[in-house]
Amino acid sequence: MTGGPPPAVHRIVDTAPATRWEDAFLSGNGEAGIMVYGRPHAERIIVNHHRFVLPNGTRDARPPELAALLPRVRELILAGRRAEASRLLAGDGVLRWTQSFHPGFALTIDAVAPGPVDDYRRRTEFGTGEVVVEWAGGRRRSFVSRAAALVVTHLDAGACEVGVTGELPGRPESVRYTVAAYRRGDLVFLRVRGRYPDAGGAYGFEGLTLLRGDVAVVGGDRVVVRGPALLMTVLDRPDAPPWRTGELAERLAAHAGADYESLLARHVALHGRAYRRVSLDLAVPAAQRDLPVGELLAAQDADPGTLCPALLERLFHAGRYLLLSSSGVLPPRLTGLWLGSWDAAWAGDFTTDANLSLQLAGANVGALPEVTAAHANLVRGQVDDWRRNARAIYGARGLLAPSRTDGEHGHLFHLHEDWPFAAWLPGAHWLLYPLYEHHLVTGAPLGEVAGWLVEVADFFSDVLTVTDEAGTVVLVPSYSAETGPYDERGRAVHVAVNATMDIAAARHALRTAAEVSGVDRWAGLRRRLPAYRVDGRGALAEWAWPGYHGDDEHRHVSHLYPVWPLDEIDPDDTPELARAAHRALSLRGDEDLSAHGSLHRALAAARLHDGALTAANLRKILGNDMFFRSLMSAHNPGLVTYNADAAHALPAVLIESLVQSRPGLLRLLPAPLPRLDAGVLRGVTCRGRVGVEELSWSPGRVRARLLSPVAQRLRVRSPYGERDVDLVAVTPVEVAFGAPEQRAVAGPG
Repeated sequence: MTGGPPPAVHRIVDTAPATRWEDAFLSGNGEAGIMVYGRPHAERIIVNHHRFVLPNGTRDARPPELAALLPRVRELILAGRRAEASRLLAGDGVLRWTQSFHPGFALTIDAVAPGPVDDYRRRTEFGTGEVVVEWAGGRRRSFVSRAAALVVTHLDAGACEVGVTGELPGRPESVRYTVAAYRRGDLVFLRVRGRYPDAGGAYGFEGLTLLRGDVAVVGGDRVVVRGPALLMTVLDRPDAPPWRTGELAERLAAHAGADYESLLARHVALHGRAYRRVSLDLAVPAAQRDLPVGELLAAQDADPGTLCPALLERLFHAGRYLLLSSSGVLPPRLTGLWLGSWDAAWAGDFTTDANLSLQLAGANVGALPEVTAAHANLVRGQVDDWRRNARAIYGARGLLAPSRTDGEHGHLFHLHEDWPFAAWLPGAHWLLYPLYEHHLVTGAPLGEVAGWLVEVADFFSDVLTVTDEAGTVVLVPSYSAETGPYDERGRAVHVAVNATMDIAAARHALRTAAEVSGVDRWAGLRRRLPAYRVDGRGALAEWAWPGYHGDDEHRHVSHLYPVWPLDEIDPDDTPELARAAHRALSLRGDEDLSAHGSLHRALAAARLHDGALTAANLRKILGNDMFFRSLMSAHNPGLVTYNADAAHALPAVLIESLVQSRPGLLRLLPAPLPRLDAGVLRGVTCRGRVGVEELSWSPGRVRARLLSPVAQRLRVRSPYGERDVDLVAVTPVEVAFGAPEQRAVAGPG
């Protein structure tokens, strides 16, 4: 992108080696990922793959057959006996977890004759996906090719011993590794195999590395190379024996004549084009932009009560880089695509009741359709399972999504009386919304997504069968993840009636199904849905049911679903409900300061046009030591639990503070953040098929250059006024508000 901020914002630099895997610098192609860390003369490259999950016996688990129990469950809930209903919905009561994401192995690179290390630097180049380690006497470069599906490393640090190991922290004894170095004709390979226990899942996984260079020694699990060398690695995970080593060797042999630069150029043509579509310039002084990542983090730590623009700007670009790099065959997991130990929190899976959708928040508006396509891959591979869930649990048509998946199936079996996810009705809508939003942003046909959206409406039609005396639908069972109203003993019981998120999802699903199908057979049901409830404090209630009081400290804010992402409640068009939503958000505490909770609150605050509250929630992340030196984030303060929620969601918060949209309406600076008085945002894409080629702002003024592929009239709102703007197809239009003038001029921009 021309005219963007200087190259320094598109990389991170560190002058200290990473001594632990959490600070490893990261690269990925959406299928495989690498983590580069260690000392200059003893480096480790941990190799990950999206499909590497440890069998635990749940691969063939199915949803429990609960449909026959539903009348009794509803009766108990409406009678106030919610704990009994929860026990019925829990099936056998055993809480089963998804198969846990795990690291594969590590390539080890050790100098044969270590020399002095002067001018050490390591860096990640966001625009190329390279991780580079260099010092006065050597350099190593690595990336994961999106074009060739290879992990590529170039060594230029004298004689090195290259090996492979499966000895990573927390490795279960039941996973057996074998490693070997060998020649096959003129080619030299390193091979690693991990054999899973027989627990009902895949057979194992394999990595094969081809080494090219001046090879001196081949034996055991080590290869010694003299001088420069090129390493190329491919991965596999067979469901059953035999191993497919021969096929992997053929894939590598096909690239045996390639050099590092040509492989990188092919990768950058895909990765770089996507990454550079969007940029943010916060007018940070050059000296601050050039700071190593450790000093950027230290500057924020020294002043936790304010947002450091230099760090915020870098986190924006790092977040987009990490989101793109972890999205391809699947969208990002809880840890993106990276993990250095076998003890992933929450199985390192896709947690769908908040985390995954939050990570995807910046994909469509941030011009990363590659990420949305990866999410579509996940959904496409699981909709049959969602249909099975709906039939088994509700005897219904349509789609019922689980609260978590390991990526291999979408069956709903993570159930317990304290976690009644059988009662979580809006999961499929929550997960389909990014695909619908992609249509709003691009105008691309919905295709198969239209059918899925209709199935969501059919599910609600079949499930919403209970009405009150006035004919209003009662949503029962219902669950506002992951909390519930207190019972008479002051204990939270999660299964309930009329969760606000359920009402919002049903309302939107029924309306959207009519829109995409052209037939409104859901109009009657839509009119009978309950209204949102405002409680005695003037706050949007989490349940539209009298007598319910919940945990105001809880990390989830599911009841703000009609605010974000649906934009059904907003200050312009529904001011009373917006005030109630804002009151609910202001009353919500922080529980454990989880990253996803703070970012969810920040997105809702931005939609409610409160920049100060948006910034306050960002400060909970930036001011509490929650970013590793790779700028991957932690789940909790003090760098507790490696987790991608904050890293991936933060760019969306910044975009939403500067630009919001829906078809026919564009909001400029809806929630400007304190102290970010001037800047330039380029390349974002908006709902309604409008691109903001450039948005610039300064005190008292905002200017935007807009581009649409179709002619349309657009209402543009800003803090300094609003007007209708006529967009001509494929013709830039500039609109400005505030001093010294207001103008809307069509032209080349």
